[in-house]
Amino acid sequence: MATQQISSALRAPAPSRPYRQARTGYGKRSAPDQRPAAPDDFALLPERERYVAGYVDHLPDGAAMDIKSLAKDLPLYGQMAIGTALRALAVAGHLRHVRCRVETLGQSRWVTRTYWSRTARDNEWWQAHLAGEADAPPGPPSAPSVAACPPAVPQQRTTTGPAPDGAPSPAYVALARLGRVDPRLGLSAGDCAALERLASEWFARGVDADYLTRALTCGLPDRIGSPVGFVRRRLTDKIPARLPDTSAPAAPDKPARRLLVECAECGHPGPADALPDGLCRPCRADSPAVATARGGDTEAGPPAERDVHALVGSLRNLMRTP
Repeated sequence: MATQQISSALRAPAPSRPYRQARTGYGKRSAPDQRPAAPDDFALLPERERYVAGYVDHLPDGAAMDIKSLAKDLPLYGQMAIGTALRALAVAGHLRHVRCRVETLGQSRWVTRTYWSRTARDNEWWQAHLAGEADAPPGPPSAPSVAACPPAVPQQRTTTGPAPDGAPSPAYVALARLGRVDPRLGLSAGDCAALERLASEWFARGVDADYLTRALTCGLPDRIGSPVGFVRRRLTDKIPARLPDTSAPAAPDKPARRLLVECAECGHPGPADALPDGLCRPCRADSPAVATARGGDTEAGPPAERDVHALVGSLRNLMRTP
């Protein structure tokens, strides 16, 4: 039996210029209670994932962690490879992508954060930590809360009135911009008009153009023969659930805090306990890394029974394609 050798190749580069900073409220958020940094922190990960993890681990809080920024700073890999590496790191327990609703100066907005842990964490730890973050006031990351409370969901819009003066609707504009985000999804004016009603149903369920764009452009195949057919399918299959109107004024001494975990593969949001390993149910079912970590079983065991180190080790030979 061959002895596994831990490679030290491709160490994360030390940047020669300041880190890219994310917009205020976005970017990296370090998890608490991590062990001190050591040379073998990510030794069990495949080469690419170890390289990306080493770089991300040295980023300060608030640094940009989107795929495009990391691809610019790590020229050895393109955007697709970086996206695959981040997904593998989520499965391994090192990160979670989170959409968080914050209140600043009387205005409410959604921001996207990436919570990072040098120490690989299991699903129960992440659920407890993110539950505490959902109730914590704005500021530095807090320690995980002992009592887990369910994260709130986005408030559903009650009206979606027509655009004034014949201007294109938000749904039409979001569809028209897809080709600017990714040329593989370039739509004609007729395509946008044909899909406008489907996209409007997303807006009627409380999402915004940024969320719609992310849901339609995450995890694209290399080639798309029919952009209009592909977008129609995603608009139909990935439409968010219709939520009951539970709007209620927040207590003056405790402003509402809302937090949803994003699927590391497709960007679909949900409560932390509904996205084990940072993946939604459909993406989790299709993930070879998760399937191998289960040892071939068709049913995943409870999060507490899963071995984080075994899961990390299973990624070595599975995450080699971009």
